[in-house]
Amino acid sequence: MSQLIANFMKQQGFPDEPSDACNMRFKALYFQPRIVFPLVLVAIILKSAPLFIVLSAVLCWNVTVPHLNPFERFYNRFVAQPKGKPELTPAPAPRRFAQGLAAAFMSGTALCLFANWNFMAWVF
Repeated sequence: MSQLIANFMKQQGFPDEPSDACNMRFKALYFQPRIVFPLVLVAIILKSAPLFIVLSAVLCWNVTVPHLNPFERFYNRFVAQPKGKPELTPAPAPRRFAQGLAAAFMSGTALCLFANWNFMAWVF
């Protein structure tokens, strides 16, 4: 386990774990960014306010109801269970804060795009 992964896990609010468990959880936690990042790129390229709103709503959902996070539920059902890997638990507070912050930026960008303030959308 690299120091980078260990620091990431601490910043996300997860307790210290053995190296194997930490690496497995790290890979699982990157499931959501692997899906959201390409969608954000598409939203940027298309300047799609509705897509930013949808992404913001999903991230807000993850923050307010962490045990019903659709990304973690999908991962647990279709990746973790069939392969016998440990399931993801609801996100700790620091991870939820990061998701909430991302949701706020996405909703701000969407509002700027709806108002046709393209420069401000890039600032967000």
